[in-house]
Amino acid sequence: MIETSRLRLRPVVLEDAWRIEELASDYELAKTTSNVPHPYPKGGAKDFIKMVAEKEKKGEIILLSVIEKSSTQLIGLINININLTHNRGELGYWIGVPYWGKGYGTEAAKALLTYGFEETGLNRIYAAAYTINPASWKVMEKIGLEREGVLKQHLARAGTYYDVVYYGMTRDEYFERS
Repeated sequence: MIETSRLRLRPVVLEDAWRIEELASDYELAKTTSNVPHPYPKGGAKDFIKMVAEKEKKGEIILLSVIEKSSTQLIGLINININLTHNRGELGYWIGVPYWGKGYGTEAAKALLTYGFEETGLNRIYAAAYTINPASWKVMEKIGLEREGVLKQHLARAGTYYDVVYYGMTRDEYFERS
């Protein structure tokens, strides 16, 4: 478990499934991600949690529920997909629409970035977002990731191709700034 001033990041459990489905079913959230389906399938969160549990056992992912301390509500998910061969991880996150604009994404991402470098010993952490989703890439900037470039029409969603901006940081850069 990771704690910040307002959040608790803890392992995802099957009991989180209903809340994940509730928040992830919002089209405004789904359209900002490359992997949250819309409409979100009934029972899909349980299947997702079970699939991630298998990846966690292999050391391929860290997935945490983002819990708002004041309400004890799950407000989002955050993860690092780990590439063991290259000792790097891709940071990913979403925060439910009712909690947007409150800095929760930045707070959670900064905590998991620290965990990724200091506790898991990753050499590099990077993240990506649609260029049309400035809220997400601003989180990346706020936690200290540096813009590395844009891949044009890199992802397709619902028949539309999107440019994707990448940000990243190495272990050395992290410790130089700490």
